[in-house]
Amino acid sequence: MDKLTDVLKSLHPHADFSSERLVDDRILDSFDIITLTTELSDAFGVELGLEHLEPENFNSVGAIAALLRRLGASV
Repeated sequence: MDKLTDVLKSLHPHADFSSERLVDDRILDSFDIITLTTELSDAFGVELGLEHLEPENFNSVGAIAALLRRLGASV
């Protein structure tokens, strides 16, 4: 999970990613999610498509990790 946290911290170094409401609380906005999909694809070797760009997939570190696992990444 450290690798995932590192990717998130690269977007917002001072953000509290322990929140369970990253999107709902506007810690991550739509631009962040687009940027994050590229960073996650590179870091974990997975393809994130438009079908994955649902807010619930990015609302917490756990939700992002679960998405990556569904795509076959080792998180």
